[in-house]
Amino acid sequence: MPGMVMFGRRWAIASDDFVFPGAFELFIRMIWWIGILVLYSIHKGKFNCTGGGLLHSYLLVLLILLAAIILALSAIVYISMQGTISNPGPRKSLPKLLYARLGLYIPELVWAVVGAIWVSDTDVRCERTVVNVVFGTVIASWVIIIFTIVAVVIVFDPLGGKKTLYLANDINRNLESSQSGQLFYNVKKTATRVWETRIRLLCCCIMQDDDHRVAFTSIAELFRTYFSDTDLVPSDIAAGLTLLHQEQDKVENCPKELEEVLCHSHLSHVTDDLDIELENAAHYMQFAAAAYGWPYYIYTNPFTALCKLTGDCCRISPTDTDIIGSDRLNFHFGSILKITGLQYRDFIHISFHNKIFEIPFFVALDHKKEAIVVAVRGTLSFEDILTDLSAECEDLTLEDILEDGFVHKGITQAANYIYRRLINDGILNQAFTIAPEYKLVIVGHSLGAGTASILAIMLRNSFPTLRCYAFSPPGGLLSKSLADYSKFFIVSVIVGKDLVPRLSMPNMEDLKRRIVRIVANCNRPKYQILLHGCWYEVFGGDPDNFPTELDGRSQDALTQPLLAEESLMMHRSPSYNATEDESPLDAPPQYPHLYLPGKIIHIVEETSSRRWCSSDVKYTARWSKETAFSNILISPKMITDHVPDVVLKALNNLTEEKASCITCQVEGDFHTNTV
Repeated sequence: MPGMVMFGRRWAIASDDFVFPGAFELFIRMIWWIGILVLYSIHKGKFNCTGGGLLHSYLLVLLILLAAIILALSAIVYISMQGTISNPGPRKSLPKLLYARLGLYIPELVWAVVGAIWVSDTDVRCERTVVNVVFGTVIASWVIIIFTIVAVVIVFDPLGGKKTLYLANDINRNLESSQSGQLFYNVKKTATRVWETRIRLLCCCIMQDDDHRVAFTSIAELFRTYFSDTDLVPSDIAAGLTLLHQEQDKVENCPKELEEVLCHSHLSHVTDDLDIELENAAHYMQFAAAAYGWPYYIYTNPFTALCKLTGDCCRISPTDTDIIGSDRLNFHFGSILKITGLQYRDFIHISFHNKIFEIPFFVALDHKKEAIVVAVRGTLSFEDILTDLSAECEDLTLEDILEDGFVHKGITQAANYIYRRLINDGILNQAFTIAPEYKLVIVGHSLGAGTASILAIMLRNSFPTLRCYAFSPPGGLLSKSLADYSKFFIVSVIVGKDLVPRLSMPNMEDLKRRIVRIVANCNRPKYQILLHGCWYEVFGGDPDNFPTELDGRSQDALTQPLLAEESLMMHRSPSYNATEDESPLDAPPQYPHLYLPGKIIHIVEETSSRRWCSSDVKYTARWSKETAFSNILISPKMITDHVPDVVLKALNNLTEEKASCITCQVEGDFHTNTV
């Protein structure tokens, strides 16, 4: 529901968010009250010790204070459980209860100070048990007060005052248009400044130059635009995600629907040999994974990696290899050697240099495939994250081939950096001088996949036989014309429900709309949604069939937003170019559609039989279309399917299974001929 308004400003918490924290504090207070009551009953009439009179008054007032707090918390929890996310009417009295509860913090604070003074008084000669109990009471009071202050800071919305004023004025529509426009401009400006401050704080540990400042402003504008048109609090988003996950699982349980979600190979016009591409992808994925260096090697070999690197790296003397950037103890280079199986003399150039829009890469000779491999590293630092989030569109024109192409700005700048290094610094000329008959192959994972794809497009004219393998590339990368052009030389590999290939601004807008719709129209309280969602995520089971206001509506009516949805969307949203007659939910987004690069191989987990000590996972692969990735799928595997180790295991599983099938077929033919 919309954020709760108290003290004349909006807060990043809703009136139905007090069930769990209130119940937890109520449980603690009840135990506390019972303990104090037992202590008071046992020592009643025995407060004759020095300081006993003050102790008697302290315990008696504390019992009354705790009883008042328990009553207030019980009322808060009960009222917070009423209604639904989009129907806060039954909870309209909650702010008054919260004011009362906050008022009780004043005597509690005073009594905590009194207790601290009594405990610290050296003249007190009461039983040690009583002193310890009072000391524990004082500590508990201060802990609760401190946690309350921290919670207030967390739910504080820096834009709360401006949002409340803006929404109230927008609903009343009593302002002159120029005054309303100026107010809206101030809200946007302040929101951008708040997001920029947050980003600067997160990146406080890295050196900041002009590129960083430009990126901060661009990313802040992106976040401000995305979050400015909804009035959801974080718990609403969590409830929406768990509802969407269960809804998607119900759809997947229907075989027919699942077939519609996944694009089958017989529907594709691609005629290339899938098995050959999978074998090549499995081989080159080792290079893409190796670009991550020692973090990936230690992740995949947690018990032996450090010993191997410590023992081997000191013997590595890559004097013949051009290495740029810091690599302490040769851990990065040693890990690359271990993962790829190459010799150090096979490397032409290695760059560990990492800044915003400048990411590490290496160039090596792959004698097995007779290829010069350019491997680009994926996201592994704050600078890389800033490159990812610089998601504005930038023009990319290919002379005599393609005009008016759009690409992801941050990733394109990273590709331009590597392009200058490869061409202007003569790195590729050096490589082809050593191996003139080899072909050029560019590979990368995640951010590296996006950078490799755009780099391949830039180099295609100079190297017509170039091939690119993009593993788990970001979704919002290329315009339609560039994506179609890249199908001739780029192959993208995506595993399961990987989130990153589905990440684009239109897909994010679609996810936001789906969250608003499913949250606004669910007829269950939020605490029930979250409880069942946690149980479902941890222990599994059947998806809950929550009743919604969408049930029983006609198909035509489903395209129209309900009033509950409209209430969760701020009016005159800057994220949508809506006319006066359009609903904010139906207005077209201002971001252009960007697509995945090249032809797409989608690897899906077919069966998974898990045992105590092992797991047997089998995969299937098929050619797919970019339309299969037009929605973000909510699942625990949306993150794990992106991990390079999972991608490599899936590819190895497919190639090994294919090899075993060929072996069985050959042996069968041999026995048949023998008979």
